[in-house]
Amino acid sequence: MNSELCDRLGIEFPLFAFTHCRDVVAEVTNAGGFGVLGAVGLTPESLEIEMDWIDKKVRGKPYGIDLLIPNKMEDKSGALTDDQLREQIPAGHRKFVEDLLDRHGIDSSDLWRGGYDGRSSDNMREAGALKLIDVAFKHPIKLFVNALGVPPKSVMDRARKKGIMVGALTGAREHAVQHAQAGVDILVAAGGEAGGHCGEIATMVLIPEVLQAIEPYKNIYVLAAGGIATGRQMAACMAMGAAGAWTGSVWLTTTEAETTPTVKEKMLKATSRNTVRSRSRTGKPTRQLQSAWSDAWGTKDAPDPLPMPLQGLLSRPPFAKVDKLAAGGHSGAKELAAYFVGQAVGLMNAEQSARSVVMDFKRDYAEAVERLSATLAD
Repeated sequence: MNSELCDRLGIEFPLFAFTHCRDVVAEVTNAGGFGVLGAVGLTPESLEIEMDWIDKKVRGKPYGIDLLIPNKMEDKSGALTDDQLREQIPAGHRKFVEDLLDRHGIDSSDLWRGGYDGRSSDNMREAGALKLIDVAFKHPIKLFVNALGVPPKSVMDRARKKGIMVGALTGAREHAVQHAQAGVDILVAAGGEAGGHCGEIATMVLIPEVLQAIEPYKNIYVLAAGGIATGRQMAACMAMGAAGAWTGSVWLTTTEAETTPTVKEKMLKATSRNTVRSRSRTGKPTRQLQSAWSDAWGTKDAPDPLPMPLQGLLSRPPFAKVDKLAAGGHSGAKELAAYFVGQAVGLMNAEQSARSVVMDFKRDYAEAVERLSATLAD
């Protein structure tokens, strides 16, 4: 493609794939796109294993890493351990979760004993994230992206020295300006249709708004995100001025995805109306598959979700147990099972390989550009 960003990163097609699955990263990168590994749930040791595997699979082709280091969260300094943070979770919130599981036939008596805790929240603080950065920057990555807030200056400085581009997600023009002033190279403008953490502004409005806001700043690329699952959508965003597309949800129903079978089946059957924007998973607004969990937290009797990272510490144990039981066919667990996904889920109707998704994007993009070009008079 005739693309300055493609030239800088050494890729054929400006399709960026955010995923927690190393197989998807490798397949997308090898197909000419750019895989980005979501690493917030990994330890430094497991990240080393994942990145070493990716290096061997892509053989020098470019890929990146994504972390989640919010500017605002409880105990941002990391003075407290996760066990100490859990002590701050009100008894009423625990009781609400226990009752919810009990109503769905799930024994909640062992929920808080440590067997379902999952990842540490330390990775969302700069000190913890730096341990992952130490690992990541030993590998030949081309991009580091912070998924929530302005990237820490210490990380940006290290990236600059290694020639690694720095990106940040943004859901509003004022955030875009903050990122631009901090010196990021790439803005991922994520509309409210996006899965996971997202703002309220629709992608069609957000892209031109962000582009207009950063006009005074030079050498910043904008990637469109939010609800994009086809090449024609990618072409539409690039027609508005985006340099490419950042996608996440579309990879969740691929054959390589880490998505649990129960949730993948739900996604393949879902329409674009079957997602909800809720604070019930992390404490900040995230778009996720609608389920009995999100329905319960939306009732008038539900407690207010806790701030990050407390809500995540509250929600991870029940979801770990739910996923395990759902895999065994437990009907109540299947009703509760869910995952982050955007409104593009309505376009994700068949399981296919990650490579074939990239090929479909390329064909669909080319056809869309040809249609658009045909509207111009000779």
